[in-house]
Amino acid sequence: MFRKVISKTITLPDHPLITIETGKLATQADGAVVVRVADTMLLATVVAKEHPNSEQGGFPLSIDYQEKFAASGKIPGGFFKREGRLGDHEIIIARLVDRALRPLFPKGFAHAVQVNIALISADDAVLPDAFAALAASAALAVSPIPFNGPISEVRVVRVKGKFVINPVASLVEQADINLIVAATDDSILMVEGEMLEVAEAEVVEAIRYAHTAIKWQCQVQRELMEAVGVTKQPFTPIDWLAAIDYPATLREAVYHAMYAVARKGIPSKILRREAFTAVLEAYKEQLAKDQQGEDIAAAQQQAWAFEIEKQVIRALVLEEGLRVDGRRHDQIRSIESEVDYLPAAHGSALFTRGETQSLTTVTLGSKLDEQIIDRAMEDGYSRFLLHYNFPAFSTKEIRPNRGPSRREIGHGNLAMRALKAVLPPDTENLYTIRIVSDILESNGSSSMATVCAGSLALMDAGIPIKSHVAGIAMGLITDPMTNQFAILSDILGDEDYVGDMDFKVTGTQEGITACQMDMKLAGISYQMLEQALLQAKAGRLHIFQKMTETIAVARSARKPHAPSVTTIEVDRELIGIIIGPGGKVIQEIQKESDTSITIVEKDKKGIVTIFASNQVLLEKAMSRIQTIVAKPVVGEVYTGKVKAVLNYGAFVEFMPGKDGLLHVSEVRWERIEDLEKVLEVGETLQVKLVGIDSKSGKYRLSRKVLLVPEGQGGIDQDPLID
Repeated sequence: MFRKVISKTITLPDHPLITIETGKLATQADGAVVVRVADTMLLATVVAKEHPNSEQGGFPLSIDYQEKFAASGKIPGGFFKREGRLGDHEIIIARLVDRALRPLFPKGFAHAVQVNIALISADDAVLPDAFAALAASAALAVSPIPFNGPISEVRVVRVKGKFVINPVASLVEQADINLIVAATDDSILMVEGEMLEVAEAEVVEAIRYAHTAIKWQCQVQRELMEAVGVTKQPFTPIDWLAAIDYPATLREAVYHAMYAVARKGIPSKILRREAFTAVLEAYKEQLAKDQQGEDIAAAQQQAWAFEIEKQVIRALVLEEGLRVDGRRHDQIRSIESEVDYLPAAHGSALFTRGETQSLTTVTLGSKLDEQIIDRAMEDGYSRFLLHYNFPAFSTKEIRPNRGPSRREIGHGNLAMRALKAVLPPDTENLYTIRIVSDILESNGSSSMATVCAGSLALMDAGIPIKSHVAGIAMGLITDPMTNQFAILSDILGDEDYVGDMDFKVTGTQEGITACQMDMKLAGISYQMLEQALLQAKAGRLHIFQKMTETIAVARSARKPHAPSVTTIEVDRELIGIIIGPGGKVIQEIQKESDTSITIVEKDKKGIVTIFASNQVLLEKAMSRIQTIVAKPVVGEVYTGKVKAVLNYGAFVEFMPGKDGLLHVSEVRWERIEDLEKVLEVGETLQVKLVGIDSKSGKYRLSRKVLLVPEGQGGIDQDPLID
């Protein structure tokens, strides 16, 4: 079969060369491309079902990203030795792509679409997550699937004041801004990343810089479409609401009744929902039939009523400056917080904002509790973990607990990045830290409640973080007809659902530490972006102040039941002595002191870390190790054990792992004919270190100097201990 291979190249100054190729791989998919940067290659495929799903509400889009271990010449770990369930890292990248693509499918397009992105070749210097959305967009661009793109995504970092697009991996570690930005030619679609307390204006500057590169990547995709000769398939929009022809008088009556409910400003989500439902019930008989007398299904009635409710909430915001719970645009819900709520936890906090509540714990572990990272492009360990749980009861729902959802993984990752910026360096924190946020109530912005509760719990646990981190979620309501828009602070779940944006911003008093922006529109203007960031800053500082009223700085001491940890630095040659043959010595110390001890070599030194459940056990283990690593001092008297007896002398272990020669002439003042009749292997005796050979480092011991010579007192006070 003849395959027509078409490729385009994206070339920008100081940017890596990007090649997009189609027509060679996966030709039975609706669209397939390979994006190559150096030796990194991503294969993206898209397929749409032939027939629409008219019964499913919402657009049926699924996006998966997978890193093949063979791409980097590795075999997966674990028992099965094959790629299995997508890891958290892969899910987070898939979510980045999903949030960028989803708003750009045409309204009413109900054909199920699946996007698969696979890392098939890996270059250690190239971070593939920055190119996943480009690959997905290009695959859609060359397919017949309707799509209002193209779009692209880039990573932008700032290193020493200079912005860099899609940098090599080593450069990211030096950056104080690290963002993934997605956009079309003219609008920003998605932003996510972490920062080291930077100002709002600097974030906007980084996004603008990223947008320049994105525009060029979009243009090259259009050139690829033209070269391929793409024809987009026609489709009939599926819209339940369009099929309902209610009389104008009924529409108006329901609208005014719902507007009256919204205007009451009912703070309780449950009571507000009951009030809206009562309106629906009051018109139930009339809603059951349309103007022609045809029956309307209950689900369609509900969908139509929700559409009216959506219009009401948005109109109330734009026309009267009011929100459905009675707040102003920039007003934050009431905040309550406390620490040390759970007496047995190492650290805990309960944070409640309005009807959103997080119960968060901090657990301190040892190096053995570090998370093992086994990915196609990364191996190592993680000492900071944050897990976010969203049980069904938090929203008065019922659903089976089947492990964390993609949403839970994404929210936990955002909160982790937000708090990571204020953690002490490893040299000042020897613990593995696990934060767990359990959402007990939810009505908007539970991930930001997690950030606040996590910050409080860290201070409660005595972890010396540099500052509190507060988080806030911002919303947006727009009217394209009038160009009106309103930025909403601390959005409700209702406002998130009916609004046009969910923009989460976290930070300290000094600046932003993380952000995540999702759009339901085809982008946001810079005017809206800048206003949202400034309004978010005001709200964030308000929340920050409330948190400091609960606890302002980390506790000076950890809880009595919290574990203790310390390190001892030893010479590299002493590592083997501490471990002992076959690990005998270190295992014995751990067993006797009930501690966990790890040793790593760093900078030609051995770093011994001792982890114990309390200070007494810690000091017990530390004393044993200090005895082992103590340096011999000439002139000191030691209690030693005879290890071997020869005709010229005995070898005595006078310190753990240190043997010295006790020459036959140094055992007693009188002459000894047969030393084996005087000393036995295993007996203990006191000896004095009388010298260390400068060249060989061998130790010379004496026992006789501790004895009274014969004729001077007449008594040989032999200090044999056994």
